Amino acid sequence: MKRFLPLLAVLGGLLLPTAAQAQTPAPSPAAEADRGTMLLTVFLRHDQTKTLAEIQAHAEKTGLWKQLPPEGATVVDYRVVMGIGHIITLRLPPEKLRAVNLVFERCAWGAYRTEFYPTYDYRAIYEENHRKAMEAKP
Repeated sequence: MKRFLPLLAVLGGLLLPTAAQAQTPAPSPAAEADRGTMLLTVFLRHDQTKTLAEIQAHAEKTGLWKQLPPEGATVVDYRVVMGIGHIITLRLPPEKLRAVNLVFERCAWGAYRTEFYPTYDYRAIYEENHRKAMEAKP
């Protein structure tokens, strides 16, 4: 539980911004349009007791590819990572979280082990930090 307390504090907005965070770049117009939504990264880890054909048959039988994403959610990124499985990032309004969860419970369980991670876009901050570091004198 101690591992999750910092995450809960950040997600709940309980931490005060540091000076570095206060100087982060302004959100892009795309980020402004995403207000009121959240990102959720889902790991679908392959059930290694099943063959690929069995996993694909299960997903087809349960309608996973028809149900994902549920109405109101969008797929932002979809990767397959060897040795892990599928890594899907979804954008959704928080009130759609239950609908997303139900899709995975109804359609993915039995072929995949699921893991869910609230996610946020850090790329602009990283790029600014990288730019500053590259400009700094050694």
